Amino acid sequence: MGLTFVRYILPALLVLAGFVVLFVVDGDLRWDGWAMLVGSGLALFLLNVLFRYGAKGDHDRDAEESAREYFAEHGRWPDE
Repeated sequence: MGLTFVRYILPALLVLAGFVVLFVVDGDLRWDGWAMLVGSGLALFLLNVLFRYGAKGDHDRDAEESAREYFAEHGRWPDE
């Protein structure tokens, strides 16, 4: 639940709060608040996407290592 909150709900709440600020606040401050909240929500979402993309590389390395161990033990690659 906590990970889902940080990955999806918190960025969505920040973007939503930015649009609330855009329509509720008067003056030039509304554009600053909108940009701050929407920018932080999008940055948080993209940070999570990039982290998951980078962590996927660890899985590929582990699969390659286990394939090499299988090759050393059996003399052929696992998918052959």
